[in-house]
Amino acid sequence: MKKASSSKADGPAEKKAKVEGGPIKVDDFVEKFKTTRKETAKSILDFDFKKKRVRILSDAKEVDENKKGVVYWMSRDARVQDNWAFLFAQKLALKNELPLHVCFSLVPKFLDATIRHYKFMLKGLEEVAKECESLNINFHMLTGLAKDTIPKFVKTHDIGAVVCDFSPLRVPMKWVEDVHKSLPAEVPLCQVDAHNIVPLWVTSEKQEYAARTIRNKVNGNLGTYLTQFPPVIKHPHKASFKANPIDWVKLLDTIEVDRSVDEVDWATPGYTGGVGMLQSFVEKRLRKFNAKRNDPTDDALSNLSPWFHFGQISVQRCILAVKKYGKGFSEGVAAFCEESIVRRELSDNFCYYNKNYDNLKGAYDWAQKTLNDHRKDKRTYVYSREQLEQARTHDDLWNSAQIQMVKEGKMHGFLRMYWAKKILEWTKTPEEALETAIYLNDRYQLDGRDPNGYVGCMWSIAGIHDQGWREREVFGKIRYMNYEGCKRKFDVAAFVARYGGKVYKK
Repeated sequence: MKKASSSKADGPAEKKAKVEGGPIKVDDFVEKFKTTRKETAKSILDFDFKKKRVRILSDAKEVDENKKGVVYWMSRDARVQDNWAFLFAQKLALKNELPLHVCFSLVPKFLDATIRHYKFMLKGLEEVAKECESLNINFHMLTGLAKDTIPKFVKTHDIGAVVCDFSPLRVPMKWVEDVHKSLPAEVPLCQVDAHNIVPLWVTSEKQEYAARTIRNKVNGNLGTYLTQFPPVIKHPHKASFKANPIDWVKLLDTIEVDRSVDEVDWATPGYTGGVGMLQSFVEKRLRKFNAKRNDPTDDALSNLSPWFHFGQISVQRCILAVKKYGKGFSEGVAAFCEESIVRRELSDNFCYYNKNYDNLKGAYDWAQKTLNDHRKDKRTYVYSREQLEQARTHDDLWNSAQIQMVKEGKMHGFLRMYWAKKILEWTKTPEEALETAIYLNDRYQLDGRDPNGYVGCMWSIAGIHDQGWREREVFGKIRYMNYEGCKRKFDVAAFVARYGGKVYKK
């Protein structure tokens, strides 16, 4: 969920930024990136890998002799190339002359995820499995909780080390903690932050108050960490056993989730689909990203958040490409870097250091006080979760945004703010507002259950990473947005006409 780029979201229209030039055309990114990796290094062994990307979670630090392999337990970062966790696992395997295995532990139900999310994830993993096979790396689809599947795999196959990727959210962190407890004592467990450009634990050792307090900490480390990637190469050490074949259709049938929220057709899952979306952004939309990204009637966004969320494309790779090929669009490049590096890594920071990242206990003291002070204020409109989910409010713009999210799995970034703030205005309590916003976001958005989404809801409803504003009913000092402010920003009628939101009378 994006945050307002202006100082006052409902204020008068600002001086308009200009679209920077016209569309451009570049060669196929998939092939270009392959070439770039080969030019960077022969393999991870010939590359200056930054050791601070890794933290060893176990007492064991070395791979014992006579072990039979290394495991990369893939979770948040579901791609082969441009993946520091995968690269580090291959480095360990190459140094110890061992086979490399990739394991993914599939849980049949996860929070409010629907079949929409599982199809996107599994189709991406199918591409991962094929690429692993071509690289002489076994891909294993394990079903069940990682605390059961990963230690069992390690013990059964006499694995010498486990490498995992990093998420700041409580459920994936608990998975890692549980696996750590159940692994044999001699097996090292190494965690690599393959999602952030600057590893979270390098950027800061505390919760940062706002973008202004983390910006220099992140940007000051980019010279060290914003590097090219070496390739994951064809692995020279073959495993003594083969991975079980995966029936992807049958696997999907085992998922225990709501199947009424189905896949969308605009987003092709997987690494190749993500690279295609990146290329279309650089060629067609980057030039107007700075000027038009807050206009929901214009196609100016990167649309990359689903692939970022599922780890199917590297944010770092996208930044490198945007910087290289967007030299004529300096304002767009700067705006994209601010959102994709600073704001995104700020979200991971918040969720990691604040265990209440999805409830009001995680809000600043001033925000908790002001919401409590206005808890009993009269609400002109009060809607149930069902009415909101069905887009049955008096506000045709809000209804249209809700319809967009339900149908497309993605709501425009500017409208996500308006949408969440109206939920605060139209529900009985701030707690109900936050719970409802998170529920709807996680159920329908392809990028749901993400640090960026939790922080977006907390920014809109609880003032996280923001400041106090002029006090008013219901909102207190939380930043306010209204319909008239949106009309000054963009053609509301055109957006409503596109999605068909109606006005429902109470």
